[in-house]
Amino acid sequence: MDYMQWFSDRLTQLRMEKGVSARDMSLSLGQSESYINKIENRRTMPSMTGFFYICEYLRITPKDFFDVDMTSPTKMQEILAELGKLPPSKAEHILQVIRDMQA
Repeated sequence: MDYMQWFSDRLTQLRMEKGVSARDMSLSLGQSESYINKIENRRTMPSMTGFFYICEYLRITPKDFFDVDMTSPTKMQEILAELGKLPPSKAEHILQVIRDMQA
């Protein structure tokens, strides 16, 4: 597996899901305007600190970034936040709807 390619593809996917340009994300991270573009084009990799800032910006955990089974960690975080506000009976109803959709 080409891990650099996978990393750059994952970053691109998550950035696009957030609906932000590579330039805007770079500048929001306090980096040069080409920072994210260079990562996505495999010309560089972020430092660990840079990676943590990227995850923070995307509002996901590093675990979520590397979870290949989770296609949309940003949406998952939003869903969990809203689900946590529901009373248990309504949360159970949502769980059943999800199970029905998977069947």
